[in-house]
Parts: sequence; C-alpha cells; structure tokens
Amino acid sequence: MMKNYNTIVVDIQAYVANIWLNRPDVQNAVNTEMLDELMHCFGAIEKLENVRVIVLRGKGKSFSAGADLKRMLESGKLSFDDNLKDAKKWTECLSTIYHSKKPTIAVATGNVFGGGIGLLCASDIVISDSNAVFSFSEVKIGLAPSTILPFVLTRLNEHKAKILMFTGRKITAKEALEFNLTDVVVEPEVIESTLESILSDIVKASPKGVEEIKYLINEFKKGYNHEQISNITAKSIAKLKISEEALEGISAFMEKRLPAWLKE
Repeated sequence: MMKNYNTIVVDIQAYVANIWLNRPDVQNAVNTEMLDELMHCFGAIEKLENVRVIVLRGKGKSFSAGADLKRMLESGKLSFDDNLKDAKKWTECLSTIYHSKKPTIAVATGNVFGGGIGLLCASDIVISDSNAVFSFSEVKIGLAPSTILPFVLTRLNEHKAKILMFTGRKITAKEALEFNLTDVVVEPEVIESTLESILSDIVKASPKGVEEIKYLINEFKKGYNHEQISNITAKSIAKLKISEEALEGISAFMEKRLPAWLKE
C-alpha cells in the first residue's frame, strides 16, 4: 500500500506504477517536498516485485516548469550550507531515478524547463507530445543547470548541451528529438496508445533480464577498461543462464507457451 503524498500522485495498475507530478497550478514546479516524495516513492516501488516499469508524468498541461521559483527567491536569503543541502537533494533525487532497478518512462507534455529536463534525462525512455516545449531556462534568471548536468550529458554531447544551455532558447519536440532529449515524438491524440505499446512490450519481457540490461548499461558508463567490462558482462550472462527465470523462459519458448512471469 503506497502512502498518500502532497505533491505527487501514485497509481499502480497491473505491472505499472504511474507517478504523476501533482502541482498543476504552478506547472508542476519542483520544490523540496516533491524531491523528498519522489525519492520516497521510488524507494518504495523498488521493493514491489509486482511492479516492472515506472511511468513519470505531469498532471495538467505541463510535465514540469523546473525548480520552484518561489523557493528560489527564498534560497537567496539562506546560507551557502543550506543551499548546498538543497542542491544535493536534487542530485540525490535524480540519482534515485537514474539508478532504479526498474525502467522508467517519462512522458513529456507542455512545458519542460530546467529541472524538468533533468527528470527526463534521469529516466530511461522519454516519449514526447509533439506540442511539448523544452528549455534550459536557468541562464535566463542568473543560474546554471548545475545539478542536472551529469544526467543531461548521458543524452546530449557537450557541444549540443552548450548551445542549448548557453542560450536558454526554447526548442520544439521535433528539435528535442534531433538533440536526443527525447526518444519518441508523437501527436497528442496517440501519446497514450504509444505509451501503452511500449509498456506492453516491456511487461512481456523477462523482469530479471530487463533489470540486468539496465545494470550493465550503467556499469559500462563507469569507464572500466576492456578486460573489466568483459569480465562483468561474462559474469552477467553466466549468472542469468542458471537463473530460474532463464530456465523458465527457454522452456516456455521451446514448449510454445507463455512464461510464468506472464501468468502472474
């Protein structure tokens, strides 16, 4: 049973956990409470074996306009140490999403600015409404996209990041696709069916297999040498081959039946 939150709404159906940013009156601007609730929620979902994929989206017209400007104004009156604590909370939240064992799909609609892009880039797959608008807006108000930068650079090369971040200009969903900020762009009327199609395919896949793929991709980014990564990948497939899930999957394929994870 998930707890009730103030800034997010959680809806678990079948194998999917839908997490909605729920501050539509301020375009789902992210405040400290939302960061805390997202971290708590992802931590709780991590323990739910029945949940195989997470969907992150925003209530109302926009995914997220970024960090809460009201909180930003208050931050100017705080000490450096207090601001450092707040900044680390952003990093911790994005890391929690990025390192979750379960794949996360973010759905970009309306305005996706600043920290909102950070939430997208911490996710594994991004689906965008063709009307969505993206901007690294921090530079317009005397700031920089500091805490989200490591996650953005998992998607953009540094030169693409620089032109968007130096200018703070708004780009369309089509342009975001070209920059690699999103993986799929569809018209608003088919965004739900597109999401459902991807969810259906992930749910049909081996849960442990999907988890291992995410683990391996994250390990590969750590800069291991060839020998180290070869050892990690060899151990991975050796471990999977003797797992109950692999034995069941292979048997089901040979016997032309559904594997057990689709019957649960």
